[in-house]
Amino acid sequence: MHPIIHARTTPDKPACILTSSNQILTYGELDELANQGAHLLRSLGLERGDTVAVLLENGFDIFTVAWATQRCGLYLTAISCKSSAADLAYIISNSGAKVLIASDALASVAEQAFIQAGLEGLHLFSSAPGRTPFIQARADQPTTAIKDACAGCDMLYSSGMTGRPKGVKPQLPEGPIDEQTPLMRMGQSLYGMDADSVYLSTSPLYHAAPLRWAMVIHRLGGTVVIMDRYDAEQALILIERHRVTHSTFVPTHFVRMLKLPEEVRTGHDYSSLRAVVHAAGPCPVPVKQAMIDWWGPIIHEYYSGTEMCGITALDSAQWLSKPGSVGRAVLGVVKIVGADGQEVPPGTPGDIYFADGPRFEYHNDPEKTRQAYNDRGWATLNDIGWLDEDGYLFLTDRKSFMIISGGVNIYPQEIENLLITHPDVEDVAVIGAPDEEMGERVVAIVQPRIGVVTSPELGEALRRFVREALGGVKCPQQFDFRAELPREPTGKLMKRLLKAEYEGMQPRP
Repeated sequence: MHPIIHARTTPDKPACILTSSNQILTYGELDELANQGAHLLRSLGLERGDTVAVLLENGFDIFTVAWATQRCGLYLTAISCKSSAADLAYIISNSGAKVLIASDALASVAEQAFIQAGLEGLHLFSSAPGRTPFIQARADQPTTAIKDACAGCDMLYSSGMTGRPKGVKPQLPEGPIDEQTPLMRMGQSLYGMDADSVYLSTSPLYHAAPLRWAMVIHRLGGTVVIMDRYDAEQALILIERHRVTHSTFVPTHFVRMLKLPEEVRTGHDYSSLRAVVHAAGPCPVPVKQAMIDWWGPIIHEYYSGTEMCGITALDSAQWLSKPGSVGRAVLGVVKIVGADGQEVPPGTPGDIYFADGPRFEYHNDPEKTRQAYNDRGWATLNDIGWLDEDGYLFLTDRKSFMIISGGVNIYPQEIENLLITHPDVEDVAVIGAPDEEMGERVVAIVQPRIGVVTSPELGEALRRFVREALGGVKCPQQFDFRAELPREPTGKLMKRLLKAEYEGMQPRP
């Protein structure tokens, strides 16, 4: 259950395929490069529990480095390639990284961050003047395994809903490096992942889910097909070309595929697909129904977070009987807690907690860690939801995104899920903006589909659309239009940027 085993049994099998260049990295090559990286890291004095930070685009390097840290007992901190020098410097400093590895394209911002962080003893590998790239530095190292191999893991930083990103630090594994992980068990039991899996990686590998699922495939001996960036039509082409069996998406990816022309959507062979998994936010019911109608009952969903303190999951058949649910717990136990800290009855919204799940901490932030746990030791991701009588979880929204207008709690996700189904809407965000009379007013920020002309009439049509479906209380008082909404490369909406923008505007009476 580890690439070191597959390097011995199937050394010539592709571990990765880079679609932009059709290059292949075999398991034999992956193992040798990871061993060289491990020797280099040990030669720099890194010991179990130390941290290596990487600033790398989608490609082979992130895996050769990741598997090097995995056999050294190190934490891997993969940082967003979109980070500013200031944010990068903060994460390097906060994580206590002893090594930073940057790609050629990001050498300049890495150098700026290195100077801003002002850290003594940080080893920076890059192609900047006076530096040495990591792949060059490791080239003279042995290709054999290090003698003190031990399991490592990741310490990834959340995007941060407010304030600085938070480093999610799990406990290092204590067992052998090839010991089965909870995510492996989930992939095998729920999605049928195995050595024959061909996994299409659609999102940036510096994010938790894409990196972790790709490494699960490597543990099992399958092949990871890497997209350098998501493109809806290209994803369909790659599924057919590489006979993809598994892939992970986010709801935005589904929306973009469904809005492709009919001849594009029906012009490819998807018969190789065994399981398509989505997460990273609730999927609008009509969107998921359309995907099941299109690809069949192979659509799976799970709910979790970078913290991995618990997971819920369900398959297509379960979802069809419980539309809108994100499933039942497969890791930890779901608890819904009211404002008084007590559990609430089924059907009652409250804060979502997980009991009996893996523990974590926010690195160097004991106060945030304390706030993540209640007095019973249950952990929360700060989402709101409710359980039905059968234990199925339904998400309502992020706690930080809830709008309080005139004393009424309004959940933007419900309005967004409706508006995205309108034929004139390409993308949408609903936020609360300051309002002198109501406290907050509901604002819908809409990206129209190409060819749709924005006008007051369009805004009024969308207003009627929401009012008829959800009633007047949840209907946005304001519709604004813009060419594009800020989304991370994974498709995750950066709503915090929009909220900050509107909070800086003059409140309307």
